[in-house]
Amino acid sequence: MTIKVSCIGSGNMGFALLKGAASVLDPQNMAFADADKLKAEEAAEALGANVCTSNTQAVKSGDFVFLAVKPNVMEKVLKEISKTVKERLAKNKKGSFAIVSMAAGWSIKKIQSTLGVKAPIARIMPNTPALISKGLIAISSSPEMQETQLKNLSSLLSGAGMVDSVDEHYLDAITSLSGSGPAFAYIFMEALADGGVKAGLPRDKAQKYAAQTVMGAAAMILETGKHPGELKDMVASPAGTTIAGIAALEKANFRSSVISSVEAAWKRAVELSAQ
Repeated sequence: MTIKVSCIGSGNMGFALLKGAASVLDPQNMAFADADKLKAEEAAEALGANVCTSNTQAVKSGDFVFLAVKPNVMEKVLKEISKTVKERLAKNKKGSFAIVSMAAGWSIKKIQSTLGVKAPIARIMPNTPALISKGLIAISSSPEMQETQLKNLSSLLSGAGMVDSVDEHYLDAITSLSGSGPAFAYIFMEALADGGVKAGLPRDKAQKYAAQTVMGAAAMILETGKHPGELKDMVASPAGTTIAGIAALEKANFRSSVISSVEAAWKRAVELSAQ
């Protein structure tokens, strides 16, 4: 691909997505911009990419401009690049430029309003396993995005994990489930390993077995298409060890706690969207 990608922000997620894009794109067609120039230089050096001297240069040089900045600085960045975005849209042919945002709470409408122009916008919600190309990236886009652009963007993102197109109104829920979900899963795996240690396993063995068990269980759902309850029943023999453990989980309101954690994260995502 000869597409050029610029990333404003060189933190974990921006780096992960460009690292994935490097599987289909020459790193020399990628560039980072960051208020912390050293951070941008380190990210660029790790991938063999380039460094932009400013956010406006990133907009000038990228066919896709990723906004990998925190929600609380989005307004500042958008106002900074607004003039350059308008110039690019006026100068370049339709379908040759788009902005890709991953900031929670910033709707397409809000981004366009702050820019002062109906630019082609894609909103994505990736999660941290993208760092090892095992992520899930939900994507929605504005009507101004061309079909070819969406196809190219999906191809770029696929190097970081599974890409799924969704309606924008689902993104708050997706933020709470797959965005926050890895943290919930890590807590479960940590507790699972602690249980193994309590039962007598060495810590390193317990952690390895907990992680591999969760990974294998997840693969069973994805690859068989079976409902988790059905797969659970396959493990739980009458009067066996598994059903005894399940009873303990139920007594501790495990399912209710997990549902509540996702709901709490969703409510916070909705609050951010409303601000």
